Amino acid sequence: MLLLQQLSCNTIVVLVVVVVVVEVVEVVVVIVVVVVVVVVVEEVVVVVVAEVVEVVVAVVVVEVVVVVVVVEVVVVVVVVVLVVVVVVVVVVVVVVVVVVVVVVVVVVVVVVVVVVVVVVVVVVVVVVVVVVVVVVVVVVVVVVVVVVVVVVVVVALVEVVVVVAVVVGSSRV
Repeated sequence: MLLLQQLSCNTIVVLVVVVVVVEVVEVVVVIVVVVVVVVVVEEVVVVVVAEVVEVVVAVVVVEVVVVVVVVEVVVVVVVVVLVVVVVVVVVVVVVVVVVVVVVVVVVVVVVVVVVVVVVVVVVVVVVVVVVVVVVVVVVVVVVVVVVVVVVVVVVALVEVVVVVAVVVGSSRV
């Protein structure tokens, strides 16, 4: 009888050790999975930021091209107006030159203001999108880690309780 009780105690100890080892392995696997998920998420964020930077650069290049084209058109218009004005009387020439200069300055100022506003809006939108993506990813990773750890701990506790109950129940018989 004493041998049977000692065997049952040894069996309980072995079963508890096996369950603890299995649970430690499960926790290590969960940690490895979480680390892999975090690395993948970091790669996705880097790719998203690179794409956003490419879009911002493309928008700036387009805006610069638009400014250059507008300035070229304004220069052509000014040259044509000046050629026509040269033919006209000196007084008309002075008036037309003043009007053209004012119009050119206003057009250039308006175009520069529009370009600056568009670039600022694009940069703000990009920053907001990146911050939202990072926050969402971090929240999802934290929630997944917490849920996985809670599930693993609950499963481990249930397994230990079941093993102890089975061993205690079998030792009573």
